[in-house]
Amino acid sequence: MITVYDDRFKEEVIKLILHVQNAEYKVGITLEEQLDILDIHSNYINDGGNFWIALNDKGEVVGTIGLQRKTKEVAVLKKFFVYKDYRGKEMGIGTSLYEALLDFAKKQGFSKIILDTPSKATRSHAFYKKVGFKEIDKEHLPIQYDYPDRDSLIFELPLSK
Repeated sequence: MITVYDDRFKEEVIKLILHVQNAEYKVGITLEEQLDILDIHSNYINDGGNFWIALNDKGEVVGTIGLQRKTKEVAVLKKFFVYKDYRGKEMGIGTSLYEALLDFAKKQGFSKIILDTPSKATRSHAFYKKVGFKEIDKEHLPIQYDYPDRDSLIFELPLSK
């Protein structure tokens, strides 16, 4: 089930994000480098973005995705993670999370979504390209924003209105 974030899931969300980043992908990103996940409401929802979680049938968090509003036109996709056992077409969790974000972004009138992802997260790159994102040079970012750079690649998706 995909639902909008609620603070009762805060610890599970943090655990999932740190696990995928560090145990699975060995990226080495600390909680201190991504303080946005300590206050999802202030960093995502209150500014006109949103944050969704995927729950398994036991009500446990198995996936996350966030959208931060940066300008009236541009939003940043962040914290798109799914536990390994819940990935793949058969489960459809990543696709469902992404579709919730995309539907919201279009309804909010964003014209562009951008994201950064570590260069070693090749499975993620394949997904982003499949759904229409194009890799761009960092110099072509339409806005500046902070992200923990781990030899990151930047992707951009124009949205039709």
